[in-house]
Amino acid sequence: MKVAIASGKGGTGKTTVATSLAWLAAADDRTVAYLDCDVEEPNGHLFLKPAFLREEPITRLIPAVDQDRCTHCGLCAQVCRYGAIACVEQQTLIFTELCHGCGGCVLVCPEQAIREEPKPIGRLRVGAAGRVQFVDGVLDVGEAMSPPAIRAVKASVPDVELAVLDCPPGTSCPVIESVRGCDLLILVTEPTPFGLHDLKLAVEMARVLGLRFGVVINRADAGDREVWDYCRRQRISILAEIPDDRAVAEAYSRGEMAAESVPHVAERMRGLLETIQSGAPV
Repeated sequence: MKVAIASGKGGTGKTTVATSLAWLAAADDRTVAYLDCDVEEPNGHLFLKPAFLREEPITRLIPAVDQDRCTHCGLCAQVCRYGAIACVEQQTLIFTELCHGCGGCVLVCPEQAIREEPKPIGRLRVGAAGRVQFVDGVLDVGEAMSPPAIRAVKASVPDVELAVLDCPPGTSCPVIESVRGCDLLILVTEPTPFGLHDLKLAVEMARVLGLRFGVVINRADAGDREVWDYCRRQRISILAEIPDDRAVAEAYSRGEMAAESVPHVAERMRGLLETIQSGAPV
């Protein structure tokens, strides 16, 4: 089972929930993997503290033009929807930062003057944190396209009973790539106006993608009741509520998992894990 942990905004507690679920599942003798899909700023390793067993480069394909064969007909520039190719006089230019690696330019070139070459964009790290199998990706600084790195992380998921995917914040392309194909999406939010606003965006994304989803409310006693009212009106299941507790922030600042350091968080997360494993409707 693949469970994705996401939210409409950053700082809601996705990694707190994701690492706690993985750690508790392993403690209950389940085979579990934690996948950090937030490749632009992965931080799951700070809490699970894995021993990395292997590391390998992550690449994406970009076009390269054989200028001797190219007739500068401009078909490649016409087919590119991202403005990554331009034909200027007797030269065809590639803007790799804009390229999405779709391969359309290769297919349309009548002279077969374009080939695809791998470009390193980051690195994949695979290891283990006790009984939790660990995978994350680290995107190189300056790289704009994170979905290829996220796909590399997801492709490395081991054969386990439960895979927990810690997703990037927001609702843009990296998040959609992360949650695609998951069995359950858990949206972590907080009871604030910003939290509610971005939760609505995340709910719309989940419904457009046709995903089963539910909500976890973090710092549940620190704001207003608008999130509960919204979930009730929209018939969205609230899977767990985590109270606001300074001890959680202190554990986080020390690089400790909340479920390991704060008993009531472990209790709430264990209840969430049981809900997930039972296949309860959401």
